[in-house]
Amino acid sequence: MGSGGALHLNSLQMDTNLKMKLVLGIESSCDETGVALVQMRETGVPVLLAHALYSQIDMHQAYGGVVPELASRDHIRRVIPLTEQVLAEAGLTLKNIDVVGFTRGPGLAGALLVGAGVACALGAALGKPVLGVHHLEGHLLSPFLSADPPEFPFLALLVSGGHTQLMRVDGVGRYELLGETIDDAAGEAFDKSAKLMGLGYPGGPALSRIAEQGDPASFKLPRPLLHSGNLDFSFAGLKTAVMVQAKKLVAARDEADGAQQTGVFETLPLQTRANLAASTEAAIVDVLVRKSLAALKQTGLKRMVVAGGVGANRSLRARLNAECARQLVRVHYPELDLCTDNGAMIALAAAMRLQSGQQQASEVYAFDVKPRWPLDQLS
Repeated sequence: MGSGGALHLNSLQMDTNLKMKLVLGIESSCDETGVALVQMRETGVPVLLAHALYSQIDMHQAYGGVVPELASRDHIRRVIPLTEQVLAEAGLTLKNIDVVGFTRGPGLAGALLVGAGVACALGAALGKPVLGVHHLEGHLLSPFLSADPPEFPFLALLVSGGHTQLMRVDGVGRYELLGETIDDAAGEAFDKSAKLMGLGYPGGPALSRIAEQGDPASFKLPRPLLHSGNLDFSFAGLKTAVMVQAKKLVAARDEADGAQQTGVFETLPLQTRANLAASTEAAIVDVLVRKSLAALKQTGLKRMVVAGGVGANRSLRARLNAECARQLVRVHYPELDLCTDNGAMIALAAAMRLQSGQQQASEVYAFDVKPRWPLDQLS
């Protein structure tokens, strides 16, 4: 747990002549509890005062994935202590808060209800308005807290958990869906492929680490929908191809050794596993980059944002940076500690919606959540 982002209270002299709205953000959509404080200057510059994050990875590892009931219960335990932590770091109290923002969706219903319930209870107790935020909008706007913030309009590649989307972004709340995955998302392809390789949960980061030791050209894996003529994605076929290749490698090893078939991929030599991991990562990155370049060409945009957990992938960043530099396109990313789910992006999205006049905070404390909530339906 700790604070992160580009602009912090301790690195800025607060101008008391400027009226600054203080937003508390609460994120609880899945397996990470995030709380943050963001202030928006009248000049439009967001200031991240403090943020704290608790990850449930250790708890879910034993089950090989997120257990929704356990996730919800853990959010209940963490959200109040994290709120106290960020207030203490910023040197503020609950009375200083102007608005409480929370993730309304999409996500796990039970987990979302925890954050929404706490946020609305705080708002009612303090007599302050509340604002439900779209989780993906938080990711999409998170680079505005970076040292190199973007400007509207831009192309956005959202690669977060179960989502892979290309969006045209003309302003806060002005989103046009250009393409999305029709089955598995890129993050799911990473995690499911990693699980086939015995790399545990969450598998994406582990696969990327072992891929650094491998040869990405070792195995010829498919690039689904690469020549489809549209901007949609599909990664289910790639996952299946990885599974088939892994089984072939294990069968060949067992036959060569004259051993009984084990079916255990993780017993293969490290270099073999690293080569398959590198080939898998290369296939995913290749699709993401080439579809992004096609979207840039189609829209004529010269600025791009990459957000979401997969946006932290080194190979993806290196390839995108190189390709976009040749096209004279600027690419913007969140700070690395704000790529995964966090409260800072929720507080920021709430603050930017309020500042843009796109939405008003509410003093009605009855709440609901939206486990399924397409971003292009958000006005």
